[in-house]
Amino acid sequence: MKEISVIDSPALYRDNYRVRGFVFGSGKKSVCVVGPMRGNEYQQQFIAARLVNRLKEIEEKGELVPGYEILVIPCANTYSFNTRKRFWPINNFDINRSFPGEVDGASTERFAGKILQATKDYQYGIQLSSYYISGTFMPHIKIFKTELDCEQSAKDFKMPFVQIRSARAFEKTTLNYNWQMNGVQGFSLYSSATNYIDKTSAHTVMRSILLFLKSKGIITTDIPGGYETKIINSQTDLMALRAPSAGFFAPKVKVGFEVSAGDLLAEIRDPYTDEVISTIVSPKDGTIFYMQSDPLTYSHSSVFNLILK
Repeated sequence: MKEISVIDSPALYRDNYRVRGFVFGSGKKSVCVVGPMRGNEYQQQFIAARLVNRLKEIEEKGELVPGYEILVIPCANTYSFNTRKRFWPINNFDINRSFPGEVDGASTERFAGKILQATKDYQYGIQLSSYYISGTFMPHIKIFKTELDCEQSAKDFKMPFVQIRSARAFEKTTLNYNWQMNGVQGFSLYSSATNYIDKTSAHTVMRSILLFLKSKGIITTDIPGGYETKIINSQTDLMALRAPSAGFFAPKVKVGFEVSAGDLLAEIRDPYTDEVISTIVSPKDGTIFYMQSDPLTYSHSSVFNLILK
């Protein structure tokens, strides 16, 4: 394992802003893994740290195949982590909405450019991601529809689901999309948690990365487990269910539950009287893919995503 400097930039008031990376093996630039870019992604930081530790063990045991190089950047936004801010503390910008970056741009654009520059020559890019909405998800991978065909490689992670979607306008400024514009097969890996540590879900994501490395012939380590992956199209296979009214959100199911049409999924209760104001029932058969985690909901907010059968 070799430590490298990805970013070392002078700061206005404090010590330099630094982002470190860890390189395993040498040779063909095969896989890069980028950890959290937001200051509340504790789960993603935990996964990245565990991955560095595991890859160090694998390399020391001689189970890393010669001729391959792996780069792990455990945290791409140390400033937000240190100040406990989700986005860049100075201007509240999101680094993962600042790609491909700009040499003379704002801080987030400059740092995004340096991260892309350090990773764009790898064959595969893996980002430990979180969603812009709070809630619990089934562990899954997201890939964008581009000229690169990433679907088959996505199955090599052996995650439960691979979500395929066309990039919306704001997603064209993400690291994943810009990897693909530079010829890197990009994968966003989502755990069940973001701002707290869920070790079971973290293990699922880390194991999937090791299974991917094994399938590509980069490591020889025996990695048991994995899932038979289901491909889901965001436009045709997912249905968003919205709260009919505002109030306390009282779910009756959990993420991963199989539900049938007509099943009660949640109640919305009056925050003054605790009376049931409205209910949410499943319109079709499917699997709960996402569920809101906040105890209160607004009217017409998306509170569930259902994978249709």
